[in-house]
Amino acid sequence: SGRPVPPPPPGRPMSASGRPVPPPPGGPRTAPPPGSRPSGAGYGGPRTGAPRPAGAFGGPRPGGGRPGGAPGAFGGPRPGGGPGGPGGPGGGRPGGPGGGRPGGGARPSGGRRAPRSGGRRRRRGEEELQPSMQSYSATGAPVPEGTVVVERGVSAQEFAPRLNRTAADVVLFLMKNGEMVTATMTLTDEQMELFALEIGAEILLVEPGQQEELELQALFDDSDDDDEAAQAARPPVITVMGHVDHGKTTLLDKIRNANVVSGEAGGITQHIGAYQVDQNGKKVTFIDTPGHAAFTQMRARGAQVTDIVVLMVAADDGVMPQTIEAISHARAAGVPMVVAINKIDKENADVQRVLAQLAEQELVPESWGGDTICVEMSAQQNLGVDDLIEQLTLVAEVEELTANPTGRAKGVVLEANLDTGRGPVATILVDKGTLKVGDPIVAGGAWGRVRAMIDDKGKQIKEAGPSTPVQVLGLSSVPNAGDEFRVAPDEKTARTVGEAREQRLRAKAQRGDARVQRGVKLEDVFSQIQAGEVATLNLVLKADVQGSLEAVTESLKRLERDEVKLAFVHRAVGGVTENDITLAAATNATIIGFNVRPDRKARDLAEAEHVEIRTYEIIYKLLEDIESAMVGMLAPEFEEVVTGEAEVREVFRVPKIGAIAGCYVRSGQITRGTKVRFLREGVIIWKGAITSLRRFKDDVREVREGFECGIGLSDFQDLKQGDLIETFEEKLVVRT
Repeated sequence: SGRPVPPPPPGRPMSASGRPVPPPPGGPRTAPPPGSRPSGAGYGGPRTGAPRPAGAFGGPRPGGGRPGGAPGAFGGPRPGGGPGGPGGPGGGRPGGPGGGRPGGGARPSGGRRAPRSGGRRRRRGEEELQPSMQSYSATGAPVPEGTVVVERGVSAQEFAPRLNRTAADVVLFLMKNGEMVTATMTLTDEQMELFALEIGAEILLVEPGQQEELELQALFDDSDDDDEAAQAARPPVITVMGHVDHGKTTLLDKIRNANVVSGEAGGITQHIGAYQVDQNGKKVTFIDTPGHAAFTQMRARGAQVTDIVVLMVAADDGVMPQTIEAISHARAAGVPMVVAINKIDKENADVQRVLAQLAEQELVPESWGGDTICVEMSAQQNLGVDDLIEQLTLVAEVEELTANPTGRAKGVVLEANLDTGRGPVATILVDKGTLKVGDPIVAGGAWGRVRAMIDDKGKQIKEAGPSTPVQVLGLSSVPNAGDEFRVAPDEKTARTVGEAREQRLRAKAQRGDARVQRGVKLEDVFSQIQAGEVATLNLVLKADVQGSLEAVTESLKRLERDEVKLAFVHRAVGGVTENDITLAAATNATIIGFNVRPDRKARDLAEAEHVEIRTYEIIYKLLEDIESAMVGMLAPEFEEVVTGEAEVREVFRVPKIGAIAGCYVRSGQITRGTKVRFLREGVIIWKGAITSLRRFKDDVREVREGFECGIGLSDFQDLKQGDLIETFEEKLVVRT
């Protein structure tokens, strides 16, 4: 309206509720009543200099500016470091540089000026985040010596400092070459290699996480590995490959003169075994790999450590898909192949058809003008076995296999498991050097000192040279099949490397399978699919050895579909325990046991918690059940009901009869003639029948709980105290 605004009433302004209204930040403040603060101490003391008039500002500041005026007006501008103004009535804090404060006195209690540095701090943070595009390296700046390890998937900001350059150098160079990039964009392998070539640097691109592994590898001294003067001839490592039931293990049985075939389930060698034999005064190491396609990874590992591959092909079956797969592994490993055409004694054997099938796979036999050695044989009848060994020896001589036996040992883990009495046990194959008892070693994430070494014949040895397979005791944990093992300079280095790898593996596992949620039972999978929902089948997987565990896992993963997802809640080596039951109950998971069984307490808990346990000895059946559940075609289910359980307390050796187990029946009853299995630490090591059952000197038909008895088994002699003998029968489960 153009009228002058009347001055505010004296005193602090009040709100409608009668409370004082705080002044705006940075604005003038009214002085508190005189004497409101005690004088003489702290902030209550008077300021130095003459007192100010009540309610007014101090005198004009040096340099002119706005004059002091009416109460509440501003004083003169503050030159830096000017004298303090006169103190106001009632005292106040001592005057500092820059003169007095508006308002004629000290701030009222609780009044604070809003901080002004936040904006500057925020702007500064934003500026620091922006790449310094104007910063370029000097011409001729030095380049790091040697090979620089760079992880893939990094940006220019992360890549450039590794080569003593700035992000601006990388971006400018790539833009000149037509690559539109920014300092924060992920660089491709070609872009990083192009820039390194431009400045004369040598880089090695690795996957994320590999850089740390290479740094750990640098802790080992490999300088003596390639010493030509120290090289010596070593035994050949021969891997036997082929389709299931084509005679691989039978061949090894004949070579070793040991019966290891009869105890196998369905003709499958369930995990890799390594054996060393003397043939005409020369040592030869054999590795037996399972023949089923499910064990692809295990067979691939076998091919990586082998010198010669024996490809077993049955004359009556011919070349099978798994045979072709084995050929691919051998070619990928770059090792020579010798074909053994087995079962030529069968009536329907057709050797010429097999030779034609081999030629189709570019394995042209020598008899057809090619260079593939083919040996006709019958492992069962022991025909042609010596001829095969002779051919393998000739190929090994041509290959001129050597290794340095004096350096620190290194090699590969073929198999590993957890033994209750001995701890982690790893079956390893020495590649270079000599492994000795007491050596500090690292195998994957496991580390320790070699406490004992056991050869393939069960004897303890003090050292193992190149191409020697041994069992090693003394590791901190169970390594994975296929892990490299190395002897460390000292135990401290072994521990550092092992723990760093273990921590990295643990972090990877935590990031890995995050799909575990409330799952469905195996028999309910199809009904959930029919309802149009995505079914998640949670599994707790237990196996007898590490290689079988990995192979079963890979096989199950291939069964996944868009409507059915598999989530592995837990995977481990060993028997099914109460902890597994508890975990399965919490996640509604199904427990899959491969060549392992639950103990009595675990079975009771599973029944109480309604946890489904499925145990298998042949992987075909396992995969068929899971796949059938996905299409709603589960075959009739037979449940194994344990009828009796006996503990071996003594072992008696009887001439002409063999071992007799002196047992105590812990539960149920033991009946002669029933199916029986032999368990050691939860792992099945034999299945068969009871041939004799005695109470003292009397033959009896059955022995009940709480009594002692003597049990004779059909063809099993490896009895030990503490082993369990279970009798069982199969009953049809009625589905609801």
